[in-house]
Amino acid sequence: MHRVLGDRRAILILVGPALLVYSLIMLVPMVWSLGYSFTKGNTIDGFSGNGVDNFQRLFSDPAVHEALWFTLKYAAVVTIGQIAAGYLLALLYVFFLKKASALVRTLAFFPVVLPTVAVGLLFQKFFQVAPQTGPVNSLLNAVGIDSIDFFGSAGSAFWVLIIMDIWRSMGFYAVLLFAGLLDIPEEVLESARMDGSSGLSLIRHIVLPLSFPVLMSSVIFSINGTLKVFDSIVALTNGGPGNDTTPLTLYMFQTSFTYSDYGYGSTIALLLTVLSLLVTLVVFRVSRRDLTKG
Repeated sequence: MHRVLGDRRAILILVGPALLVYSLIMLVPMVWSLGYSFTKGNTIDGFSGNGVDNFQRLFSDPAVHEALWFTLKYAAVVTIGQIAAGYLLALLYVFFLKKASALVRTLAFFPVVLPTVAVGLLFQKFFQVAPQTGPVNSLLNAVGIDSIDFFGSAGSAFWVLIIMDIWRSMGFYAVLLFAGLLDIPEEVLESARMDGSSGLSLIRHIVLPLSFPVLMSSVIFSINGTLKVFDSIVALTNGGPGNDTTPLTLYMFQTSFTYSDYGYGSTIALLLTVLSLLVTLVVFRVSRRDLTKG
C-alpha cells in the first residue's frame, strides 16, 4: 500500500478520473457562475459586464434579506428536529428494540424514498381547509375548534413545512446514527452498567460522547441540505403565502429563470455557497474543539 501511495503515476491513475469528473460537474459550473455574477442579461438578450452592481444590489435587496432570514431559520429548526428525532429513533433501535428493530427501521425509512412531490401533496391534503376539509382540520372541528388555513399565514405554513421535512428525513438520520451507535464497544457499555450507570445517565455520560463524531457528521450533512432546500418548499407552498416561505434557492431560481436575470441569480447562488461553507466550517471547528477537550 505504501509503495502504491508513494507512486505519483499510480495516484494519478487512481484519483485522476474521479477528480476530472468532479471538476467538470462541480468546479467548472461554480467558476462559470462566478463569472456570471459580474454580468447582466440572459441567453436571449445577451450578456454585458456590470462590475460589482449585482453585489451592491444583493446587500440592499430586501427580498434577499427576507429569503436569507427564512433560510437560516428553516435550516436551524429542521436540523435540530432531524438530528434529535433521528438520534431518539437510533437509541430506540439499539437499546430497546434491538434485533426486533428491522421492521421499525424500514417503516421509519420509508418516507425517505417517497417522491418529494408526493409528500408535498400528501401534506397539502392533510392540512387543507378548502374546498374539502383535511384530516387535521376535521380533527380540530371534532373538538370544537374552527378550521385553520394553515397555508394562509407565514407562521402556520412554516411549521407545516418543518413537520413535513422532519417526518420525511428522520428515518435517514436514524439509520446513519444507528450505524454509529453500533460501533460503541459492548464491553464499554457493560463496564458502565456495572459501575451503576443506566438509562439517561448511561446515554449522557457514555453513549453521547462516544457517538459524538458521527453525530457532528450528521449535523454537517443536515445543515448543508437544509440551507439548500428547494424541492419540498416548491411542492408544498411554492414560497407562499406571498414570499413568506421563500428560501434563497427558490429566490435564485425565480430571479434566473422566471425573470431571466442570470447575473443577479448567480450572485444569489454565490451567497448561498459562501453561507454553506461558513456554516460548515463553524460546525466543524466547534466539533473539533469539543473532541479535543474530550
